[in-house]
Amino acid sequence: MRISIWPGAGQPWSDILETARHAEETGWDGVWVADHFMPNAGPGRDTRHPTLEAGSLVAALGAAIPRVRIGTLVYGNTYRHPAVVANMAATVDHVTGGRFTLGVGAGWQVNEHEQYGIELPPTKQLLDRFVEALQVIHGLLRQPTTTLTGEYYQLTDAVCEPKPVQDPLPIMIGAKGEKRMLGVVAEYADMWNTWGLPDLIAHKSAVLDRFCAERGRDPKSIARTAQALTVVNGPLPEGLPVPAIGGSPAKLADAIAEYRAAGLDELIVPDGFLGSGAEKLKAMDTVLGLLRG
Repeated sequence: MRISIWPGAGQPWSDILETARHAEETGWDGVWVADHFMPNAGPGRDTRHPTLEAGSLVAALGAAIPRVRIGTLVYGNTYRHPAVVANMAATVDHVTGGRFTLGVGAGWQVNEHEQYGIELPPTKQLLDRFVEALQVIHGLLRQPTTTLTGEYYQLTDAVCEPKPVQDPLPIMIGAKGEKRMLGVVAEYADMWNTWGLPDLIAHKSAVLDRFCAERGRDPKSIARTAQALTVVNGPLPEGLPVPAIGGSPAKLADAIAEYRAAGLDELIVPDGFLGSGAEKLKAMDTVLGLLRG
């Protein structure tokens, strides 16, 4: 099972770079960057907190960090035209020498759309648009030219050159919905990502397997990735909006073993509860040691 770090984009660039460099130097497999422009609105959340932009970060990290894979977790489709995303991805793949993973999702964060005047359509329309966007991205990254006459996107003999270094550049889809989205993953993804504890990952992975069977696709061709907030020492905070693991090295080791048993290919560790400075780097070493041990 691979292990990657997810440095929050709400910290200074110097801290993100230090985290990524430490991951590269100590044997982590990847660095992921979330695509948001501000914190999600909610109780006690200051949406004015500075947040660095994901596309710029992955390009900068790709140039500064020589070994690990770099990826987006995940680009929101509503924020950029998919043809622009395809060109961005191909460029970052050249910057990294073929180490980029393009993570994409349908888009969801309400306050970003409201503040910037970006349309956030109803769910069916949102997902229909996302499927068309995947067709655009697949075509531009993997075919000489792309023509699409869709409801949301129209391309005519469109090119994206240079093509990525990787053939193909892996596309990861962030998805949790069992009625439709995991079917989209089965159709278009090389990798799948979601938040979840091991039992949930095992359940949704089985659902994804069934969608693959319906499409005649080998389920092993889709890598499974997941994340949970990670605490190395100290109690797990209460009332968190997303899953959390750890609280002690022993409990964290148990969670890692459960993810491995569930067939997870890559565990992504957000750095939000790992501390800062030397404390964070020490916590990263502990997490890596538990996984490698």
